Amino acid sequence: MNKVRTLFAATAIVASSAACASTSYETFDQEAQQALTPDQALELLQEGNARFVAGESIDRDLIDQQLDTADGQFPFAVVLSCLDSRSAPEVVFDQGVGDIFVGRVAGNVVDTNLLGSFEFATAAAGSKVIVVMGHTACGAVKGACDGVEVGNLTALLDEIEPAIDAVSTPAGTDRSSANADFVNRVVETNVRMQVNELLRRSDVVRGLVEEGQVKVVGAVHDLATGEVRFL
Repeated sequence: MNKVRTLFAATAIVASSAACASTSYETFDQEAQQALTPDQALELLQEGNARFVAGESIDRDLIDQQLDTADGQFPFAVVLSCLDSRSAPEVVFDQGVGDIFVGRVAGNVVDTNLLGSFEFATAAAGSKVIVVMGHTACGAVKGACDGVEVGNLTALLDEIEPAIDAVSTPAGTDRSSANADFVNRVVETNVRMQVNELLRRSDVVRGLVEEGQVKVVGAVHDLATGEVRFL
């Protein structure tokens, strides 16, 4: 079982997007996961996004994949993304059931629960890359720029304040949600800060990175084009 996916994983680095779109596709098994380097795992995500943008996403049998993974899972990557309905990692990276772990929270900010989840995904479950992915026109970032205060959301938006403060602008510049360029600069800065925060707060992940077993990268998903730009 999963031999086709194993073959795909071994050849994905040199396969074209069009060829991948017509390739038989199954879930990752342990052999395929362990054979990947962190750089190759990242390239699988990049190739998946290229398929998505080109309208060539793979036609998967999701029920079959559900059955394949019922007794075990071997995802090759972890993605922390915003809660936004337009920025679903499985969709924008063209991945199926059992391929990637996904953690989602408005503003893609790191907290203790997510750190523990990432440590499980990498140290225990064998994933090779962690992607912290923000997106353009992020509603959480807009809310933080505007100083929105609503229940528990207030504390979450406070986590984005350092990114706002870190983005310098000329005197008189509109620093509210009405300034799309400013918002997107904060989005990227926040992603970079959350990557640093993840590495600072997790000795486990940082150790895996230092050993070359895991890579941690930031990315921004463009809602207008679908393209994911890695930082």
